[in-house]
Amino acid sequence: MRHLETIESPDLLVGTETGDDAAVWRIDDERALISTADFITPVVDDARTWGRVAAANSISDVYAMGGRPLFVLNLVGWNSDALGTELLGEVLLGGSEVATRAGAVVVGGHTIDDPEPKYGMSVTGEVHPDRILTNAGLEPGQDLILSKPLGIGIITTAIKADEASGDVADGAIESMTRLNDIASAAAVAAGATGCTDVTGFGLLGHLGRMTVESGVDTTIEVEATPFLPGAKDLAAAGMIPGGTRRNLTWISEHLDVGSADELTQLLLADAQTSGGLVFGVDPGESATVLAELERTGHTAAVIGRTADGSGRVVLR
Repeated sequence: MRHLETIESPDLLVGTETGDDAAVWRIDDERALISTADFITPVVDDARTWGRVAAANSISDVYAMGGRPLFVLNLVGWNSDALGTELLGEVLLGGSEVATRAGAVVVGGHTIDDPEPKYGMSVTGEVHPDRILTNAGLEPGQDLILSKPLGIGIITTAIKADEASGDVADGAIESMTRLNDIASAAAVAAGATGCTDVTGFGLLGHLGRMTVESGVDTTIEVEATPFLPGAKDLAAAGMIPGGTRRNLTWISEHLDVGSADELTQLLLADAQTSGGLVFGVDPGESATVLAELERTGHTAAVIGRTADGSGRVVLR
């Protein structure tokens, strides 16, 4: 992106400069549009379930900005000769189910021939211009709340290798298909200004970028960070995706690992699909946020804190 011309406009409220989750364009004093796109290759065997996961993953960027989705366009790469259009129909049906649950309308899309199947969405949402959550909005002295447990990349790697039990796989699917709408609303209600969703760059990658862009230091309490059932055992057995290892390499220059061993670091860097939100709130708001998330079935936790600093992530 650094080779592209920088676009400047007073109405472009969030662009490419900080690597945020989506772009935000102001319409007027009360409304701004959120625009994002994402697609993934299959992470599970069932076509409709993959569609649901991909849709939740795509829509999540709107929630990470504090907004609500309005409409979506399907993005599809498909090998019709090998897979057939009936199977594609199942994928699209799964995506439509999640879009409807999010209150968004599927209004079309685009499909290309592709030897490897891919599916996702271009999503348009809205947010009030004064209530945008960004990845540059963390402030010193905040609690860091994670709304979903980690371990998706490890478990989906194990699923592909036929090494994940049914219960472990079901737990990962339930997490991936859970929308981040409630977590986003809780963050906004608690006065959060800094937020991102935890996806392909893992917790360390996404929180690390937030830490740098916000000009703070963050401390992660390793023992307080939740993981999906089975994730730690599968990681210890070697079910580590390549993206997770690349994430750890990328963040290493900003990371103080303390006494955390390599396996712990990899667990925290695990590449997620449709992960949760991580956001900062005043410590006085944390109990209320956690109570709301627990009431709605989330496995959330305060995983650390922010402090004055210059972009370091510390494991403790």
